[in-house]
Amino acid sequence: MPSGSTVSRSDAAPPVTLVPKPAAAPEPPRRRRRWLAGLIVAIVLAAVAFAAWRWWTASPAVQYTEAAVSRGDVTRTVTATGTVNPVLTIIVGSYVSGVIKEIHCDYNTQVKVGQVCAKIDPAPYQTVVDQNKANLLVAQAQLEKDKANLAYARLNYDRNARLALTSAVSKDTLDNSKNALDQATAQVGVDQATIAQRQAQLAAAQVNLDYTNIVSPVDGTVVSRNVTVGQTVAASFQTPTLFLIATDLTQMQVDTNVSESDIGGIKEGNKATFTVDAFPRRIFQGAVTQVRQSPQTVQNVVTYDVVVGVDNSHLSLKPGMTADTRVIIDARTNVLRVPSQALRYAPPGAPRLEQGRGHQGRVFILRNGAPTAVAVTAGLDDDTFAEIVSGDIKEGDKVIVAEQRGTAKSSLPVPRF
Repeated sequence: MPSGSTVSRSDAAPPVTLVPKPAAAPEPPRRRRRWLAGLIVAIVLAAVAFAAWRWWTASPAVQYTEAAVSRGDVTRTVTATGTVNPVLTIIVGSYVSGVIKEIHCDYNTQVKVGQVCAKIDPAPYQTVVDQNKANLLVAQAQLEKDKANLAYARLNYDRNARLALTSAVSKDTLDNSKNALDQATAQVGVDQATIAQRQAQLAAAQVNLDYTNIVSPVDGTVVSRNVTVGQTVAASFQTPTLFLIATDLTQMQVDTNVSESDIGGIKEGNKATFTVDAFPRRIFQGAVTQVRQSPQTVQNVVTYDVVVGVDNSHLSLKPGMTADTRVIIDARTNVLRVPSQALRYAPPGAPRLEQGRGHQGRVFILRNGAPTAVAVTAGLDDDTFAEIVSGDIKEGDKVIVAEQRGTAKSSLPVPRF
């Protein structure tokens, strides 16, 4: 195509005009601050969660409580409550009934054997005695009369017997005299028996009269008086108790009630100690004198009476005092011992101790900052200390009895078993 000529094409694309994009408007400042605040809150929550997770999974700090291995006594006891009583208490009663006329003994009176403590009105009993004396005299007089009749009957029989030999009297007369003699002889025997009966009645009446004097059967001290002057004593069904007399207050006993679970270890001769409320800081010494075989059941609880004898020459103990008693059933002196709690302690994760023969056990000792198990053989245990018969521990060692875990991460090593 020649230059300079103009060619027009109908299918040519129209010219494109590029319009520039307008610039984006800046974000409002409030929305930007809200976005920053949310980011900060998320970071804080993540930090708190991480710290909580670290705290939860961290090992707590452990503080151990230790006690020293020492030498001393280990004593196993049985405790019981009892009452202080005299060793022998005599009940003085009345054999006869009547009105108390006189009283000669009171509380704490020192009495001797045969001493009159009270007197019942003797008038009714004196009347019976007088009556029986009169009856005895009548019987004795009757005997004398019948003896005279017997003498006459014997003379009459002898005379008739001689006359009968010469046929001066009949056979019937002789038989009548013999019958009279036999009757007179029998009557004398009846009179003698009647006299013996009257004597027995008089003796019984005299005994009742004597019983109007209430006397002490032993030497001792009156600890109780239950009657007053003018009081009527009735001894019809049961002998009334007028006085209680303790034979010897210098020797006392404590009657204790020991449960059936503890009675097996108590034997006669076991030493015992007890205290009373009147002397709370004073310890009285005694010994078991009797273990009674008679059980006592109260509300399905079975107990046995254990008697503890004690010397009371100082007269400090009074009848009826309540005694807190400890009976020593076994004891070890000057032995190696640890607190009983040390044998029961075990750190978390420790293997369970297998129960074998004897009294095998273990204690834990801090070595290199970690609790280390030491096998021991335990002997007598009194719930406070336990005797150590054998084991790799010595006096002065520290054994762990307890632990306390804190909240901080511990740097202690893992326990060795």
